[in-house]
Amino acid sequence: MQKKIETVKTLLDALPFIKEFNKEIVVIKYGGSAQTSPQLKEKFAEDILLMYLVGIRPVIVHGGGTKITDMLSALSIETKFIDGQRVTTKEVMRIAEMILSGEINKDLVSLLNSHGAKAIGISGKDAHFITAKAKDFAKWGLTGNITNVKANVVTRLMDEKFIPVIAPIAAGEELGHPGFNINADLCASYVAKAIGANKIMFLTDTAGVLNNDKELLDTLTKNEVEALKADGTIHGGMVPKVDACLEAIDGGVHKAHIIDGRLEHSMLLELFTSAGVGTQIVK
Repeated sequence: MQKKIETVKTLLDALPFIKEFNKEIVVIKYGGSAQTSPQLKEKFAEDILLMYLVGIRPVIVHGGGTKITDMLSALSIETKFIDGQRVTTKEVMRIAEMILSGEINKDLVSLLNSHGAKAIGISGKDAHFITAKAKDFAKWGLTGNITNVKANVVTRLMDEKFIPVIAPIAAGEELGHPGFNINADLCASYVAKAIGANKIMFLTDTAGVLNNDKELLDTLTKNEVEALKADGTIHGGMVPKVDACLEAIDGGVHKAHIIDGRLEHSMLLELFTSAGVGTQIVK
């Protein structure tokens, strides 16, 4: 009986947060171990379904760099990175789109639907709802910077009670353009600010932003983030994560969260508990 009472107490503790976020848009950037571990994939689907059922409007943007690299290797196609970003030749672009829009997107949509959600997969090429231009064609090829997001494409899907699952591929502006490979973190940020999201959550393979003593920093402002970048506390792969958070915050998103996707139900713990589990970045 005591265990049942504790379960009810947990639900009641979450009630204020469920009320607060009812009908709000939450963008989730899905990547890291959460995207590759079969067990974590199941937990992710359960979390999304619960969010959906309590009235939150989730929108998912996924990555897939590891699977792209594996496929390129299997096909003996050279891939290289400059400043941490993949050089996207036309040949690499074909594989990237195949993996992102095909394999990963459809697997995730199928997983969510099998759990009772109402998910639909799209890429930026669909209705050309994300367009881009070359970041620096001579350097990175078809790696792009987003120039426009048609918010109404996503909001109409949500109005029809769908959970949009977005592959980070953008359309080019020229007729017959092969499209652009987009950094998934920045794609999530641009989508979040275009559709008026309340929150954006980045699932990573770390607990969040850590200080030099490896302790979690649970709340940061923009100025604090810039200071930590300047002194080298935030470095390496965490830099593009926090930059994507700042992009979203500057675009009107209320809060950005970097959370540990290796932790089961980390999204629910961050959303529905006072303590949370990751780093939140606020204005």
